[in-house]
Amino acid sequence: MSANLAQCQTLVRKAVAAGAKALFLPEASDYIGSSAAETVSLARSVEDSEFVLGLQKEAQLKNLHINVGIHEPASGGKVKNTLIWIDDKGAITQRYQKVHLFDVDIKDGPVLKESSSVEKGSEILSPFETPVGRVGLMICFDLRFPEISLALKRQNAQVITYPSAFTMPTGKAHWEPLLRARAIETQSYVIAAAQSGPHHEKRRSYGHSMIVSPWGEIVANLGEEYQEPQIAVADIDLDLVAKIKREMPLLRRTDVYPVV
Repeated sequence: MSANLAQCQTLVRKAVAAGAKALFLPEASDYIGSSAAETVSLARSVEDSEFVLGLQKEAQLKNLHINVGIHEPASGGKVKNTLIWIDDKGAITQRYQKVHLFDVDIKDGPVLKESSSVEKGSEILSPFETPVGRVGLMICFDLRFPEISLALKRQNAQVITYPSAFTMPTGKAHWEPLLRARAIETQSYVIAAAQSGPHHEKRRSYGHSMIVSPWGEIVANLGEEYQEPQIAVADIDLDLVAKIKREMPLLRRTDVYPVV
């Protein structure tokens, strides 16, 4: 976790140098365990996490808002996969717990059962005001379920996040089309900070961090692997969000089908 904090501190410096108002970091930025037991044993409360405390200090010193995925202890011998918002004073002001857990058995690929070590979330966090617009939070596997993003759209989200650690097979097949689809159907910016490369002998992540405009255009994209941590930077044009919603109103026929 010390090494991961150091990498995130590098990204903070790059974000500040680029003039960013907020830094979006991936899912599980503190660590990715090699087993369910290890995942649970490493979890710390935010008050005791060297990783979280370090990022809170960075946010305060650099006057930078930071969105980051972490693990927190949960009941029943499990952890919470959460996404926290640290404001530019170093305070944790928002917290979202991952609703959809990644339980898959991919042919010629990984067998992963997130539910064996992770407690599922039970609510959608309402979008909140930030220096880059009204932000709605989701995590990784939530990307496959448009219901949450549509709920955030109804609450006037302007930016939606999908911090992730996508596997290689699912990343190659679905990462870009799903991100672009969520942006187009919600008419919001999508920010998807992604883990990249090997974590341990059992796990490798796809990478390709992306920022997608509300028109579905990829405005920033990192590759699969790099020698040191990298950031993708883009301007969030809230006038564009309003323009697209105004010129292409998506009037749902809830008299024909239910609200989702």
